[in-house]
Amino acid sequence: MPDESANKPRPADERRGLILVNTGDGKGKTTAALGTALRAVGYGQKVLVIQFIKGTWHYGELDAVARIPEITLVRAGKGFYKIIDDKFTEAEHREAAAAGLAFARESIAKNEHSLVILDEINVAVSLGLLDLADVIGLLDLKPPHMSLILTGRNAHPDVIARADTVTEMREIKHAFKQGILAKRGIDF
Repeated sequence: MPDESANKPRPADERRGLILVNTGDGKGKTTAALGTALRAVGYGQKVLVIQFIKGTWHYGELDAVARIPEITLVRAGKGFYKIIDDKFTEAEHREAAAAGLAFARESIAKNEHSLVILDEINVAVSLGLLDLADVIGLLDLKPPHMSLILTGRNAHPDVIARADTVTEMREIKHAFKQGILAKRGIDF
């Protein structure tokens, strides 16, 4: 007879941090990560959010997070790369991404946060602003209790393989394609 205990959920190990990936072409990757940040704060945990691509626009998350002392948000990127109103050189984008990665490495080593969100880091890798090996090396630095969330489209298969949980947001329909511009409080 097969062992049915193998299919039963195991109790959560509160001391073991996870690596989560939010990827795909649909909306909601950063929003889902920030929802997890709110959940962590609800349990008294400290959260660090490092944004690798967003950086020049003002968006609602900045004001909301400023009201929550347990969440620190750092804008490491120079903004959108090669789209919309990008006015920075590739070298400037690479430099900002490298500085963001160095900051993430230092922050993870300091071990002061229960959750670190590496927002749009998958995009920074897929666009060649960061080396995949450096991001995998960052995952190796994670203390056992800390959780990491990596967001952004085009998550590399090696990042997906390292993750404990991967969620793919898939676009089915988007208001922008119907001529509706981004809405404050919904899209930014």
